[in-house]
Amino acid sequence: MFETGSLFASFAVRDTEKARAFYAGTLGLDVRDGQEPGILEINGTAGSPIVVYPKPDHAPAVFTVLNIVVPDIDAAVDELEDAGVPVEHYDSDGLKTDDKGILRGQGPSIAWFKDPDGNILSVIETTPT
Repeated sequence: MFETGSLFASFAVRDTEKARAFYAGTLGLDVRDGQEPGILEINGTAGSPIVVYPKPDHAPAVFTVLNIVVPDIDAAVDELEDAGVPVEHYDSDGLKTDDKGILRGQGPSIAWFKDPDGNILSVIETTPT
């Protein structure tokens, strides 16, 4: 049905300038102005950009909205912590992170953190540790 259509993902934030400072300044991602005023685009190394749009009454989702693939999960978590971005720690049935906040041994190693608006993001390792 949609074989020729292109795809892109999007999520909301309360304040796009705070989001720009976090995604570009703190995380070092390629953030550009979108095609419409107030819209941001986060550009990765492949595929379509992620569109970030303002929503003043934004409530964060309870699931991961953006995964960032990294070659070394431990180094990525250290860099997040050094930048003042705390990693989430989970201890529940089926989801138990280690002391660094990394889930290991259940597929790719992954660690979650939040942006300034509470959106859940992750770093996920491309190869097993």
